[in-house]
Amino acid sequence: MKYLTVLTYTVFSSMVAPAASVVASRHVQKLLRQCNSVQHLSQLHGHVVVHGTFSVTAVASQILASYCALPAGGADHGALCYARHLFDRIPDPDRFMYNSLIRAYCNSHCPQEALHIHRGMIRRGVSPNEFTLPFVIKACTRTQVLEHMLATHGMVVKLGFVRQVFVGNALLHSYALAGSLWDSRRFFDEMVDRNVVSWNSMICGYAQAGKTREACSLFGGMKHQGLLADEFTLVSLLFACSTEGNLEFGKLVHCHLLVGGCRVDLILGNALVDMYGKCGDLLMARSCFDMMPLKNVVSWTSMLRAQAKHGSVDAARDWFEQMPERNVVSWNAMISCYVQVGRCHEALDLYKRMEFLGITPDEFTLAGILSACGQLGDLGSGKIIHNYIRDSFNNPGVTLFNSLLDMYARCGQVDTTISLFREMPNKNVISWNVIIGALAMHGRAQEALMFFRSMVYDSFSPDEITFVALLSACSHGGLLEAGQYYFQSMRHVYNVKHEVQHYACMVDLLGRGGQLAKAVDLIKDMPMKPDIVIWGALLGACRIHGHIEIGKQVIKQLLELEGISGGLFVLVSNLLYESHQQKDMKNIRKLMREWGMKKDMGVSSIEVNGNIHEFGVEDIRHESSDKMYAVVDQLSYHLVFPLALAVQLEQINMEE
Repeated sequence: MKYLTVLTYTVFSSMVAPAASVVASRHVQKLLRQCNSVQHLSQLHGHVVVHGTFSVTAVASQILASYCALPAGGADHGALCYARHLFDRIPDPDRFMYNSLIRAYCNSHCPQEALHIHRGMIRRGVSPNEFTLPFVIKACTRTQVLEHMLATHGMVVKLGFVRQVFVGNALLHSYALAGSLWDSRRFFDEMVDRNVVSWNSMICGYAQAGKTREACSLFGGMKHQGLLADEFTLVSLLFACSTEGNLEFGKLVHCHLLVGGCRVDLILGNALVDMYGKCGDLLMARSCFDMMPLKNVVSWTSMLRAQAKHGSVDAARDWFEQMPERNVVSWNAMISCYVQVGRCHEALDLYKRMEFLGITPDEFTLAGILSACGQLGDLGSGKIIHNYIRDSFNNPGVTLFNSLLDMYARCGQVDTTISLFREMPNKNVISWNVIIGALAMHGRAQEALMFFRSMVYDSFSPDEITFVALLSACSHGGLLEAGQYYFQSMRHVYNVKHEVQHYACMVDLLGRGGQLAKAVDLIKDMPMKPDIVIWGALLGACRIHGHIEIGKQVIKQLLELEGISGGLFVLVSNLLYESHQQKDMKNIRKLMREWGMKKDMGVSSIEVNGNIHEFGVEDIRHESSDKMYAVVDQLSYHLVFPLALAVQLEQINMEE
């Protein structure tokens, strides 16, 4: 730094402006290449201003470009501000200056400013070129401003840059990331010149959209054109296989990279481990992991998820404890493992440990913990998480809001769920599904229908989950006509295919309404085979309305599907009891005792001082079960003793 200062001073003190400005410009350019920080560059900039060479356009352009070219951290926190300050004071900035600033803002934390500068560039009559437009398109993608991107696409066509492969690739990538795959594919098919990046953009777009077949088809077309796939192509294909669980094609991609001699770097190795793990092949995932010469936290986390996918939650926890490095994604993966298998207490314990270690949770962490609170009915912990979100997140994402809705609904706070739903700044289909499902679960059928109508009015397209919640609401509320109407309109009005869950809701609705014959006809007309839920719903209706003959037929179907179990025997026993066939019911109970069959114990829970306690009938698993039963005995004594005393007093009164 000292050498740079002395050299700069010597250069400018020996010159007379403006005659020596050209020579100074050359020296400045040499000095600019030595500047690697805002401090160095601003000092040189000051010397330029003091000695009058600032008027030289070439010098101003080079200084501006140097500010913009500094590393992202410096550009975001200082250099970019200096660049903008300089740019705003240049009377007539040229295209090079505009390009430098647009590129810097595009790669910064405020890409929307790149679009603002681009609009100013057009107003001043400065025409963009093939170096301007790719960064403008990238800024449109980052800011999700589709209108500006469409206008830029029109400009690309008008200025004749549509054949420029770099501009075309930027458009492909932008459309694909925006979810406009149809536009992206149409532009791809019209491209005259395509390179590997062009094919990779389309393959990546289809992979991220979960369209594995289209991605694989493009891969075949790419090979037919004689282009060699690179690591980006293979990573996209492996991602597509992971998303769809297509192990067969994933193995083909693996074979292709081995036969082609492709070097398996860290990113490609992680993609292989992730693909095999998500497709359920734990052995191959571990083999790929062991063969990686270099591993990072992503590699270890992918193996953690593979363990969980294989059903080995305890093995996943052991792996988690052995990890040499853990980030928030690793903690999220382990918490998610516990939540998915219903071990929610362990998920909450892990979150408390995470807090103790000072690891800041992200939205995915909190969404997982809120799901655990909802499953446990732990309203107290859920409210604590809600308060943390209010204090720590200025603009929580819609996924986190949806998790809050679900937690409050599961904990019975329906009115709170409705209030929170109405306060949400943004909603998606999942938000509507949660609120309709919450109202259905708590028997508020009319409100569920009202929210469904609001959903359609607000231009949200209902999906199959929406109709499960809606039909469930009609079933619980006894709204037979409304349920039949919405079941029929699914296909014809909303273009949603009937699934087995929808038939189960309708069988339950018809059964509760006493229309068992219609329920049986509906089951016969199903395009798929009825499952245990459907037969169970029909059996429950038979029990309510005393239809023994239909119930016997249903029991035969359940025996074929489920086999002999304690739960099924209890259903049969209850059906016989409801139809007053006491003798047959006692025979069933006797048979259950002889075979040692028991129904799975139902579990209740209660919250005491912020802690959730679970218990069942004659349950001795709780650590304080002895004290609990002692208290129950005391309560029984206090209830029985006054009654016995009252009887004795009554007898004395009668004797008197």
